[in-house]
Amino acid sequence: MSARRLQPVVLGGDIGAYSLARAFHEAYGVRSVVVSGASTGLVRHSRILTHVVEPRIDDPEAIVARLRAIADQHTDADLIVVGSADWLVRTLVQHRDRLEDRYTVPYVREDVLLRLIDKEEFGALCAELGLAHPTTVVHDVAGGGEPDTSGLTFPVIAKAASTAAYHDVEFAGKKKVFLVEHREELVELLGRVRDAGYAGSFVIQDYIPGDDSGMRILTCYSDASGKVRFSSFGHVLLEEHAPGALGNPAAIVTGTQHEVTEQARRLLEHVGWTGVANFDLKYDPRDGRYVFFELNPRLGRSNFYVTATGANPVKFYVHEHLRGLDPDPRAVFGPSVPLTADGEVTTEHLYTVLPGALLRRYVADDATRARTRTLQLRRRASNPLWYRAEWDPRRVAYVLVAQLNQFRKFARHFPVAQSRSLAWTGTQAQQAPAAQGGA
Repeated sequence: MSARRLQPVVLGGDIGAYSLARAFHEAYGVRSVVVSGASTGLVRHSRILTHVVEPRIDDPEAIVARLRAIADQHTDADLIVVGSADWLVRTLVQHRDRLEDRYTVPYVREDVLLRLIDKEEFGALCAELGLAHPTTVVHDVAGGGEPDTSGLTFPVIAKAASTAAYHDVEFAGKKKVFLVEHREELVELLGRVRDAGYAGSFVIQDYIPGDDSGMRILTCYSDASGKVRFSSFGHVLLEEHAPGALGNPAAIVTGTQHEVTEQARRLLEHVGWTGVANFDLKYDPRDGRYVFFELNPRLGRSNFYVTATGANPVKFYVHEHLRGLDPDPRAVFGPSVPLTADGEVTTEHLYTVLPGALLRRYVADDATRARTRTLQLRRRASNPLWYRAEWDPRRVAYVLVAQLNQFRKFARHFPVAQSRSLAWTGTQAQQAPAAQGGA
């Protein structure tokens, strides 16, 4: 067992990266080094991390060079590096041989990674194993032509098959996920994507009816032998609706859904997955099934929904990868975290990045709104940005302003009247649905 100090390094500057740094700080009292392309309010003036700006973070060579330079500054530490986005994880995995002499890189091997983060491959695997997946058409963008949508009914969902490759292109109106109302709109969109230089495939999918509250999230951890040891399920109450963050959960209530967990377990163990896997799903009111959309090979942007239950997932990295111990969840988390025999967290907790009053305004179901308020009153609710270790007045001021700004953002991009018109009734919604696959 190593007696050296722990030094986490986190790639990314979004709320997911900050949440990872907070998770390491909560678990081990350490300051992570957070590397991002620019200084952002989310990491600026933080007392729990050291921020490093790498302007060329989109360049794998620059990332490797920067990581090795950081390692030179921490020769007395056990270093572990994690990414807060798929493309960053892909960079770490593809350059593992140049990093592992200095770092622990706790991710799956490259061939499995590339297979599972490709939405076309993921859909084929779901079909092979009998997991519900939207009816899908895959279109080769670089090849041109028009997609065959004869088996789909508009509106449809359109998104890049590879989020890592899609990260590298820019064009007017770029989104992670598009709701496309008509075939003509789809053809025009694909032309813009092709002109921007994206050479991969685009996935065009059946739209699953329902608003944000139909979305679900599942995070699993598989050990080095490929056995799933832990899972945390969440019911999304509301998603982000600003274009840059569309589809990311803004509020989640944790719980259990054994059927979904077992399906994910079957998929992960079938392919020999190791480490963290984060799934986006949606409940289909037409047949009562949970539909799998995609797998993210990392702790997702909203990863703090897991940490907030007491089951801090970064402990798996240290317990298994650095200390070489068996990642039994009871040994990793201790006796205070309630778990099923299969490692499913049973704690009910509210994760939200929004002020409580704003969240309750958007929760249409009376029972869910009451449940949300009860969790807040019982202090079983957490916002990753509010952390008692963060007492720098400049940061506190930033978080206050950012929270107030959420009222303006939601009023602009997702007015309450619109959310009410889309409230989940089990019938086809016609406008601005849940994005079907936020990270």
